Amino acid sequence: MSIPNFQTIMLPLLQCFSDEQEHSVQDLMSTLAKKFALSQDELNTLSPSGKQKIFYNRVGWARTYLTKAGLFEMSRRSYYRITERGKQVLASNPSRIDTRFLEQFPEYVEFREREGVRRRPKESRNNEEEKTPEEILEDAYEEIRDGLAQELLGLVKQSSPSFFERLVVELLVSMGYGGSRRDAARAVGQVGDEGIDGIIDEDRLGLDTIYIQAKRWDNVVGRPEIQKFVGALMGKRSKKGVFITTSSFSKEAVEYVSSIDAKIVLIDGKRLAELMIDYDVGVTTVTTYQLKRVDSDYFGNG
Repeated sequence: MSIPNFQTIMLPLLQCFSDEQEHSVQDLMSTLAKKFALSQDELNTLSPSGKQKIFYNRVGWARTYLTKAGLFEMSRRSYYRITERGKQVLASNPSRIDTRFLEQFPEYVEFREREGVRRRPKESRNNEEEKTPEEILEDAYEEIRDGLAQELLGLVKQSSPSFFERLVVELLVSMGYGGSRRDAARAVGQVGDEGIDGIIDEDRLGLDTIYIQAKRWDNVVGRPEIQKFVGALMGKRSKKGVFITTSSFSKEAVEYVSSIDAKIVLIDGKRLAELMIDYDVGVTTVTTYQLKRVDSDYFGNG
């Protein structure tokens, strides 16, 4: 079963309190995981940011919304119990509890208004209503990031060969390779023989070297080009290389790399743009947002 959205979790979460006993957050998580028959892999699935587990985040938001609606309350630290209103809701045997259902409770409406949430036309909010506020933020972030990556790649493809070489230097140094920019600049773009465009130190001490091939291409890079690069590495008695292109790699090229002893990293145009964003090459930070949550360990030591 796939991970349910946070609104689908609401009713089963409230039903966990049908025994009218208090329950810990961990117990609720365990009960709901069994209820939805989630595998361990699904329970460990992270959000796109990689900062939190999706299921735990969704249960947390379902708990927040039900609490704000007055259906259950915190009885003590990390423990919850159902309220009289919650008992009445369960007794009515609802088929589903979601944000629209909760709008009948003034406390919930006040909470959403404090959040700055406004009712939008149905057609524009259907998708958003299935997501937690954090998921909506992450989706917006990914959309902006994808647009930025496409714009970056377009600019890189229009650049000159010398500019592309400098970009490769900046990126590799930012990633921790090559020592200083001066050292890297001497290494990259100076070889140009036997299918190798450059040599760069793997670490600042120069304990090992990595050979580089950089192609500012529009056409797909096929297996023959990769084989030529691997042959050049063997001629240098090396088994480490990075092949960077502004286009993409064919299926045969990718399969070939996975079948040989040499360690070859393929970086296509999409990945190149993503690395530029991650390591601040050719981009600048406009705005930074910090998303924070309560530190339960802090309050658990009180």
